[in-house]
Amino acid sequence: MSQQKVVHALLDRAGTGYAAEAGIHLDDKPAQLFQLLMLAELLSTRISADIAVAAARELVATGCRTPQRVADADWQELVDALGRAHYRRYDESTATRLGANAAQVLDRYDGDLRNLADEADHDPKRAAQLLQEFQGIGPTGSDIFLREIQDVWPWAAPHFDERALRGADRINLPSTPAELAALAPKDHTAALAAALVRITLDDKLAEEVLDAAH
Repeated sequence: MSQQKVVHALLDRAGTGYAAEAGIHLDDKPAQLFQLLMLAELLSTRISADIAVAAARELVATGCRTPQRVADADWQELVDALGRAHYRRYDESTATRLGANAAQVLDRYDGDLRNLADEADHDPKRAAQLLQEFQGIGPTGSDIFLREIQDVWPWAAPHFDERALRGADRINLPSTPAELAALAPKDHTAALAAALVRITLDDKLAEEVLDAAH
């Protein structure tokens, strides 16, 4: 069983990134980067990834696509959008954080997270520190952001966090980010990292991938 076959089987079954699943078309543009920041914050809460992704999709679908739009939104509007996605247990506190983070993007980065990349001097570790200055985003949230954006921000690659590396171990793939990135098809490093995270959440998926790769 070749590692390339395992990667192909994995991407075939779970190769959609979390941002793509949320309807966020990642690009190096202010709106998309902000939408990813919202997704990272939503995924950082102790709630299922499916519900967090649905909440991000609902926010984007209802027009909350830019920091200015979210900063201007009524708090109840944000709570209601989260509730429609069944993101209920943390809806009120999360709505407050979303508004605060939107204001921070506007005030510190002029509404454009490309300025965060510049402030970090395109250093992933420094970028992670700056991302963790946003409310509700800790090491997990900064990992999510950098993991998802690495095909758009090549300087952030390869970004395979601890969870992705655990997923790689479960399906007998290499244990280092550089080796894993070398196995990813062009512009699919982020998709591979997300798929490996999904492996840690789904034992059946790991079995299916290994069976298909034989």
